[in-house]
Amino acid sequence: MPQLSRRARRGTLALHVCSSAGWLGMTLCLLALGLTAALTGSGPAAEASYRSMKVFADWLLAPLALLTLASGVLLSVGTRWGLARYWWVWIKFWLTLAAILASVLLFRTRIDSTVADVAAGRPILPYELVIPPLVSLSAYTFMTVISVLKPWGRTKRGRRSAPVSRRRSAVPGPQTGAPEPGGQDRSPAVGRRGRPAASGRRGRSAASASGRQAVG
Repeated sequence: MPQLSRRARRGTLALHVCSSAGWLGMTLCLLALGLTAALTGSGPAAEASYRSMKVFADWLLAPLALLTLASGVLLSVGTRWGLARYWWVWIKFWLTLAAILASVLLFRTRIDSTVADVAAGRPILPYELVIPPLVSLSAYTFMTVISVLKPWGRTKRGRRSAPVSRRRSAVPGPQTGAPEPGGQDRSPAVGRRGRPAASGRRGRSAASASGRQAVG
C-alpha cells in the first residue's frame, strides 16, 4: 500500500486518537455504572444503571471499537511502522481485535440479558457487569502504554526487511564526492570560495622561479 501523505496521516492519527479516547472513556462509564448497580441497595437505582449501560452498548460500543480498529490499521499499513514489522503494533492489533469481539459479541449480549432479568424480577449476580469493563480497561491502558513507549523492537518479518532499507540508504547519491571504483578520488580540490584550488599554477610558478635562480 502506498504511504499516506502528510495531511492524510495527520487526519487519520487525529481520528484514531479521538476514537480510542472515546472507547476508553465509554469503558470507564460502563465500569462506573456497573459498580453503582452492584453496590447500591436500591432496586430502581440498579435497574437505571443497567439500562444506562444498555444505551452505551447499543449506540456507542460497536461504532467506537470499529472506528478505532480501522484507523489503527490504516495508520499501520500507510506508514513506515507497518502492521507486522514491530512487535508493539502487532500485539496492539490482536489485542484490539480480541477486545472488539469480546465487547460486541459477549459483553453487549450480557448487558441485554441482565436488563431483561432485572425487568422480569429475576435474581442476578451483583458483579457480573463489573468484571468485563474492568478487564477491557486494563487492556486499553496496556495498549496506550505500548503505543507511547514502542517496546520490543522489530518482529522477524521486520528484521528481514531492515537490511534492504539499510543498503539503499548506504548507496552514495550523485555529486557526493565519493571515490571512483579505481580507488582514487579524482574530484578537484575546492577552495574557500567554491573554486578549484590552483595547485598546478603555483607549482609552475615555483619551478620557473627556481630555474631563473639557477641561470643567474
